[in-house]
Amino acid sequence: MSKRAVILMAGALLAVMVYFWGLGSYGFIDPDEGRYSEIPREMIESGDFITPRLNYVKYFEKPPLHYWLTAGAFMILGENEFAGRFFPVLAGLGCCALAFVLARKITSSKYAAALSGLILASSVLWYGTSRINLTDMTLTFFFTAAMTCYYFWSVSGKKLMLLSFYAFMALSVLTKGLIGVVLPGGIALIHLILTKQYRKIVPLFTPSAVVLFLAIVSPYFIEVCRRNSDYFEFFFIREHFLRYTTTIHARYEPFWFFVPIIIAGFIPWTGLLWDSVRAVFGKCRIIDRDSGIFLGLWAFMPFAFFSASGSKLITYILPCIPPLAVLAGASMSIFEGREFRRFIIITSLILIPVALTGFILPSAKNDPDFNAMAKPAVLLSVMLSVFWVLSLFAGKSKIIPACLCVTALLAMWAASEAFIVEGKLLSHKESAALVPDDADDVVAYQNLMQGLNWYTKRRTVIADTLNELEFGAAQEKNPKWFITSRDLGELWRSERKVIVISRRKDNDLDKIITPPVREWSNSADVVFTNF
Repeated sequence: MSKRAVILMAGALLAVMVYFWGLGSYGFIDPDEGRYSEIPREMIESGDFITPRLNYVKYFEKPPLHYWLTAGAFMILGENEFAGRFFPVLAGLGCCALAFVLARKITSSKYAAALSGLILASSVLWYGTSRINLTDMTLTFFFTAAMTCYYFWSVSGKKLMLLSFYAFMALSVLTKGLIGVVLPGGIALIHLILTKQYRKIVPLFTPSAVVLFLAIVSPYFIEVCRRNSDYFEFFFIREHFLRYTTTIHARYEPFWFFVPIIIAGFIPWTGLLWDSVRAVFGKCRIIDRDSGIFLGLWAFMPFAFFSASGSKLITYILPCIPPLAVLAGASMSIFEGREFRRFIIITSLILIPVALTGFILPSAKNDPDFNAMAKPAVLLSVMLSVFWVLSLFAGKSKIIPACLCVTALLAMWAASEAFIVEGKLLSHKESAALVPDDADDVVAYQNLMQGLNWYTKRRTVIADTLNELEFGAAQEKNPKWFITSRDLGELWRSERKVIVISRRKDNDLDKIITPPVREWSNSADVVFTNF
């Protein structure tokens, strides 16, 4: 076995270790991790796996598959942070394996395939989102699996691959809605048209495949609509049509929003993006024209679709990353003089400023929360500096790209302590530990504090805000669970044992409640009691 193969195998083992390293060592980061862990917990508690609920009111923003997977992890591994993040990590690593398989098929090169998988695993955005309990990585896994199966069908014509394509699209829909079929299906159809494979257009819509898709998707949506007459309008009209065409969720960003996200999110491999784009247009000799068009469409379509949307979040761009990693791995595997020099120039322009910022920024502001990021920032900067030095020799030896993959993974591991810091700043775990069993009411003030429910295993009174619980709150018959600041003052002065938890930035409770009997503060919250 060659030295290069040994290093690449070590990189694959290192990727698994780095992804699972300390996965349960920090509290759920609000709001997303609290939300996507509490909904499955309430499903287990109630036994109702059809109607999602958050803080015990209906929550219809997402389909249930991610919740079901998380609930399964809780039931098997216990209700803990490791279990909550287990499936997102598996999905992230699963996409890396799919990138390897797809690149192997497209390029006929094990070396290019290994580089593709490891480049994906060691990209900062990919690593970061894989270790957080979000629906986006689960969606991206099914999306990536669907596109991989479509490609295999397009080159082999095997019906099993077509059926698998439709099955994974169905699972994508059950994870995050209609984009799970609109985007993969659109990419497949346009690819056949652009590559003039017109005879495959009709077989693409083989009735048995369509029936399989409907058989997977329909039972849930029929049952949830049967139980909830308001589900169809909220989920399909509000959460799809209005969310895409308007700024109803107050997540408007300019059309170019995802450009810097891709550039920054692909660090430390941003220097390969230019050659990845060139590979789409036939400038990489181990990627044929049709495959280049396929990968280019796959990367471009989600980017264009969400750039045109009235609602944008960073994680929406995740489905674009696997094809970029395949293009990058193929390009790097055949580095020559001009490509090598271009890689060095772009890598230097990106990594040198980033590394310097990591060294300087921690001392630029006298704030404990800000300075808490000093250690992971410095460690990341050190590893990025090593990566940059090695990149100067990337075109000199076939071993160096493999070493770069290992270095990039070590950079991700070095920065992993940032999750622990974020957990302290944005998790309600410490606050929940202060809630005694005999407290009558736990009140979240001006913030939903979604992880608070998960840690206390009880319902929280929400004061002076509704936010994304507006729909569920409108159907709540008991007025005690959603109250105003005035109601909070009356509750505080009652005979009930009340705990009020406020984010530090919202701490103006002295205007609403009388001096508390006890008061605690931590990195995330301030906790008050009237007993």
